[in-house]
Amino acid sequence: MIRASRGASARPAGALAVAGLALGPVVALGFSRFAYALLLPPMRDSLHWSYATAGLMNSANAAGYLAGAIATGAIARYLGVRRAFLISFAVGVVSLFAMAASGATAFLLLVRAVSGVAGAVTFITGAGLAVEILAASTPGKAAAVLGLFFAGGGAGIVLSGLAIGPLLGSVGGAGDWRLGWMVLGGMGMVSLLAAAPAALVAKDPPPRPEAGRRWPAHRMLPLVVSYGLFGIGYIAYMTFVVAFLKGEGVDSGEIGLFWLVLGLLSIGSTFAWARPISRLRGGGGVSLVLGVLTVGALLPLLSRSPWVVMSSAVLFGASFLSVVTAVTAVARRLLDRHFWTPAIGGLTVVFAIGQCLGPVLSGVLSTGPSGLRVGLALSPLVLAAASLVALAQRDHRVELSGSR
Repeated sequence: MIRASRGASARPAGALAVAGLALGPVVALGFSRFAYALLLPPMRDSLHWSYATAGLMNSANAAGYLAGAIATGAIARYLGVRRAFLISFAVGVVSLFAMAASGATAFLLLVRAVSGVAGAVTFITGAGLAVEILAASTPGKAAAVLGLFFAGGGAGIVLSGLAIGPLLGSVGGAGDWRLGWMVLGGMGMVSLLAAAPAALVAKDPPPRPEAGRRWPAHRMLPLVVSYGLFGIGYIAYMTFVVAFLKGEGVDSGEIGLFWLVLGLLSIGSTFAWARPISRLRGGGGVSLVLGVLTVGALLPLLSRSPWVVMSSAVLFGASFLSVVTAVTAVARRLLDRHFWTPAIGGLTVVFAIGQCLGPVLSGVLSTGPSGLRVGLALSPLVLAAASLVALAQRDHRVELSGSR
């Protein structure tokens, strides 16, 4: 009875700690990356950007994210995982405030890159801490609680929509986008203070016993390729869908509701997908989630009907963050525990490469006579390819002793 009681109390404590760590993705993803879509239209109008420049801003963020993903291992070894999480979190908050400091393109590109570096370190170290908390959990329970961590990105979308949407819709004028970044910075600071206790009580993942051993990426090549394609496809949609809807004549109230629904569904869906993700073998779970995501990305191109637009928010929101959960769950299932954190880092590098390409490709395509419609069409095409590639992944359990 005593042992059962201790186990029962440990599970909620673990979930509470993961919820605290999830404030990292709130800022690193929800505020620093996704909220840019809401602020893009007023920034573009005020600063006279082309769509190519607007896309380049998110590509700079993605390039920083790539650099951060590559450097996270060395940073975590030098600082420790918990300290790296908190310091990068703080840098990310400062970068939100810095976005309001100047309208110079070069300065904003630099700040977007720095926020990307900080966001990658925050996300990877936070995920590593969360996975370590759940080391003794069953696959089903681990997938559900991991969903809580990844839901932080969706929570950031909701919070940014609630805070910035009404602000931009009611005030008007060139200065609104600066105030929007200041509001995001303030919320980021509160999030950092709330996340600190969870990070301080978490344990650093154990060091790998053999430094020369790398995680066996070749055994998971379909998953790796699929994740890179996902990075291209989803960020093209998230960068330009708000601007596309605005250009199609959708009113600001409907756009605000669209963004709110997308964020809310992304939070709840991470738990709804937990069971099928844990039960489907190989890349089946990843492929299924990507298939739903593809349909969601396609719908705005078919009609500007409110029902179609909102269905896109529902389907895309219900699946895009769950792809991350599904990929992480496959890595956790197939790899030895000592490979979990480096595998998350390696997969994030590939994902970040895709994120670098997505916005700039979509932005360049959008500069043609057909405008954003062609640029946004990149998203469902690439996501459909990612879903098909994921089906090729097979279950190959890799233990440390057999990884060579």
